[in-house]
This record gives sequence, C-alpha cells and structure tokens, in this order.
Amino acid sequence: MLFIMYLQDSQRRSLFRWVLVGLAALAGAPLASRGADAPARPNIVFIFADDHAWQAISAYNDSRKLIDTPNIDRLARDGMRFDRCLTTNSLCGPSRAAVLTGKYSHANGFYNNTNSKFDGSQVTFPKLLQAAGYQTAIFGKWHLVSDPTGFDQWTILPGQGVYYNPPMVNNGKAVKHEGYVTDVITDLSLDWLKQRDKTKPFMMMVQHKAPHREWEPALRHLDHDKDRKYAEPDTLFDDYAGRGKAEHEQDMMIATTMTAKDLKLTPPPQLTAEQRKAWDAYYEPRNEAFRKAKLDGKDLVRWKYNRYMHDYLGCIKATDESVGRILKQLDDEGLTKNTLVVYSSDQGFFLGEHGWFDKRWIFEESLRTPLVMRWPEVIKAGGVNKDVVSNLDFAETFLEAAGVKVPAEMQGRSMLPILKGQTPESWRKSFYYHYYEHPGPHNVPRQYGVITARYKLVYFYEPDENYWELFDLDKDPHELKSVYGQADYEKVQKELEAELKRLRTELKVPDPDPMETVIAPPKKKRK
Repeated sequence: MLFIMYLQDSQRRSLFRWVLVGLAALAGAPLASRGADAPARPNIVFIFADDHAWQAISAYNDSRKLIDTPNIDRLARDGMRFDRCLTTNSLCGPSRAAVLTGKYSHANGFYNNTNSKFDGSQVTFPKLLQAAGYQTAIFGKWHLVSDPTGFDQWTILPGQGVYYNPPMVNNGKAVKHEGYVTDVITDLSLDWLKQRDKTKPFMMMVQHKAPHREWEPALRHLDHDKDRKYAEPDTLFDDYAGRGKAEHEQDMMIATTMTAKDLKLTPPPQLTAEQRKAWDAYYEPRNEAFRKAKLDGKDLVRWKYNRYMHDYLGCIKATDESVGRILKQLDDEGLTKNTLVVYSSDQGFFLGEHGWFDKRWIFEESLRTPLVMRWPEVIKAGGVNKDVVSNLDFAETFLEAAGVKVPAEMQGRSMLPILKGQTPESWRKSFYYHYYEHPGPHNVPRQYGVITARYKLVYFYEPDENYWELFDLDKDPHELKSVYGQADYEKVQKELEAELKRLRTELKVPDPDPMETVIAPPKKKRK
C-alpha cells in the first residue's frame, strides 16, 4: 500500500472513490455517479409527524389561521414548500412502509393497520444508505409491527405509543421514559446527533406520535390558545347530499364519533399524580362548565370542534418546538449548509371539514400531506412547488441525493431535479391512490382512484355495493357533488377511466386485491 503515498491528491481521491463504489456494490448499494463538482454527500434529517394536516402549518396560509408554526415555517422560508404532496394510502402504517420502500402497499406488502406486518428483509432506503457508509438512526413512532432493519440505532414506540411517560423499545430492549413523548423523541434524537461518528454522513428519522388521536398536549401547552373560538370550516355541517353510501355511512364525525377520552372528559391513565394535578387544573373547570351547559345540536358540535382544535393544535406546538431544537443543533454544529431537512406527515387529516376528523379518504384533506424541504446547497430559498409529488418519492430522493443508485423496483421518482428548480417534462400528471382497511375503524370503504390537476375519479368497492364518484376540483373544490355519469363529463370520465386502467397496469396492482380474501367475504364479480 506504500504506492498510495506517491499518488497526487486527485489520484488518491479517485482511488478512494472507486474503493467506495466497490464496497457499496458488494453491499447491494451501488453508488450513482455524482460528478467532479458535486458537493459532499448530504446529511439527511427526516422529521415525520403523525396526522399533521397541512392546514395546521402557518406557512400554508390556511384561511382559518389555526396556528403559528415558526420553526416549520423556517424550513419553508429557507427551502421549498410543496403544495401537492399526495399520499399513496392515507393511513399510518402503509404510509410509513411507502416511505421506507418507495413502493405502493401492494408491492411492499403493508396494506393496513389491522393485520399487516412489515417485511423487514425487503430493500429500504435506510439499508442502502447504511451500506453506502451512512450512519442511520430512527427515534419515535414506527407502527410497522416488525422490528426496524437498516438502522445503527433505533428507539421506537410500541404500537401507537402514548403521550405521557412513554414506554419505548431501544434496539430490542424495553425502556421507560418520563416526560412528554414529543420531548422524549427530540431528546433521544439530539443525544444521538451529538454522539454520532462525525467522520461519516448520517441519516436520522425523527418520527413523532403527535398530533395523533387522542391529541393530548404537553402540560405546558394546555392554555396555549386562551380559550380561543376557532373559525369553522365551510363544510362543518355537511349533509353529504350529492354523494353516495360511503360518505353517508362513515363513522368519523365530530358530532357522533368522538369519545370522552377524545374530548378530555376523562384523563389519560399514564399521568403521574403531579401531572394529573396540572391536567385537572386546566380541564376540570372547563369540563364542569360544559356539563352544566347541556349543549345539543349545532352548539354541541361547535363545542366539540373547539375542544378538538385546542387539543390537536396544542400537540403541534410541541412538534414545532422540536423542529426548532433540531435546527438549532444543526446550526450549532455547522451542519446546516449540507444537510437535507425534510418535514412531512404520514398523511393529511380532517380538521372539521365535512364534519370529520381522521383521514383514509381520497378526498383532499386526507390525501394531501404537508411537505417542506431545506438543503441550502441545492434548494433555492422561498420556493413553492405545485407538481404532484408523493411520499412514494422520498426514498428515491434521499438515495439520489446521497449518490446511491435507486433500485429499479422502487415505484416513485427522485425529486432531486425539482429541488434544483428543474421539473422534468416527463414528471407525473396523474396519481394513483388505494385504501384497503375495511372492515375497520371509521367504516370508510375500500377505494382506489386517479387524481389529476383538475379531476378526481374514485371507485368504492365492497361486497354489497360498488360504485364510482367523479369530482371537478375547479368547480367543486370542497368535493361536495359527484358528477359521475353526467353527460357534460362523459369525455372526461372516459379519459380518467383509461388513465386509471393504465396506472393500475403500470403499477402491477392485483385484481382482486389481497385484502378481499383476508378481511372480507367473497364478493360478486364486478361489472
């Protein structure tokens, strides 16, 4: 090896690069060509909330102005905000599986939260980055049943996790933490960041429980909104006229579905005596006033909506603080310039629209998830992008950014050209969506469909009834009336049906889908 001493600097760099390529190839993660002038491989910080609606990020300028999120807004201001990031299957576990694999549910095997288990032996972007020399870690919500693979360090919540004093699993060993779950996840993330091997690039996933149901805020945020009365969505009292059986028979209404625990009429059992004292000091006087008022009808719905907004947004206060703490650590270590920081959520969420909470539907509030990305060496500050991107594209983006070849089996596309302000002419103009979990919570039927810039065609399929709906988003942005079967839309309908068929063929979607034999009785042949 003495000959290396006599090589010029450029020759040493070239030799090292080819050695790295060889090692990565042997590990199954070939490096893509980066070019002589390419920057060093970036660090990647992926911050992933659970059920964080884009309407509840102030950078998205929702008309209700529900909350200020200065730290998430900083990412948008210093990077790029995406206004059309769509999720493949609007549910916690399936979305996480899509992020890891870059594949739809039917291709990665994780269909729903009811009976799916993630196959950790399959190819994931953390495995490929790890093989290419990255340190990898994940902290927080996992929700994929099997243990994480491809991570040097993992500390996860079992199942959904709890908000206060959460039990966790640290590299296979059960541990118990005191405090608020968002703070605990952030502390663990920062501790690892400070103690990592600083000679290597890193990829860290910070995956919050918040603001998932039952929306339990940090005790310091219980009085965050000073009993504010929140502006209502236009469709809070939707009667579902103009739509079919699915919308009428769902079970996710603020009016009728929320429980006493959702509404904080009963306290969470994990609180310590001291924590319970602070909890009762805030909620009990307000709960007593509610009981005495004996509200009904729309007044009761409005009370529930305001309690829901208080609790949900209180959870986001701590999440935004977490983002700020992580950004400060990157600043303090001089890592900001060459670190790709991503903030997103597993899907969108209904914040009273259509009278609903939760997600699952192909409809806009559920389908569309927030996404902001900052990478000062690549992304021009203050960008707003309206291309159809997806959680399906995250894995490919991270791999290409790191110079790792994207496996052909992945079904998304790298967003790196978009981050550089150069959307390819071939970028998708339509998007396929598929939800499987029925029978299941909230009685939302199985459905698949195609989304374009203006239209949305959806097929609801169940053993007892199958039918279509079509929405014109330009004329009906709140998706209040299906125009399927109307003469004026005959041409559009045929075009969308053909596009849906094309996408299902291209993506190799099985028909009938496997869930029909797993969680539902046989159904009659479709017409």
